[in-house]
Amino acid sequence: MIVTERLILSPCALSDFDDCTAMRSDPKVMHFIGGTAAPEDTWIKLLRNIGHWTAFGYGLFSLREKDGGRYLGEAGLAHFHRGLGDRFDPFPEGAWALSGAAQGKGYGTEALHAVHEWFFERRDKGRTVCLIDAENTPSVRLGERLGYRPFDEAEYRGKVLTLFERLP
Repeated sequence: MIVTERLILSPCALSDFDDCTAMRSDPKVMHFIGGTAAPEDTWIKLLRNIGHWTAFGYGLFSLREKDGGRYLGEAGLAHFHRGLGDRFDPFPEGAWALSGAAQGKGYGTEALHAVHEWFFERRDKGRTVCLIDAENTPSVRLGERLGYRPFDEAEYRGKVLTLFERLP
């Protein structure tokens, strides 16, 4: 668990399912990250996120407001094996999705700064990557605030996306 000024970050858990389902059914939230998801697809992604913790000792965190516990989304580092090649797939991938209520309030920056700090306290500092749709300006800006810089483009699920890296 990580506690920041406004947030509590805890490893994704089965108890997050209803909140994840609500977030992943919001077209605005999901516009740049694959479109809205059926509950079954949300369940599969939640199980994947939980499994990261067993396989790697890290993964995505559920983000909740410190005051009141409202679900705000998920963020962390993971290995998704997207098939994007040796310059991307072997490295921990920064990932985030914020609920509509959480967007534009600095929660993503706060959470991901804490996640990266937590991650590198437990292992040597190294390169991390992320994948962002260039039209998703808020996520591009968040990535840049975290120190991610574009290094290439790749086609992923029928769309050309920007590959970013963060160097130690």
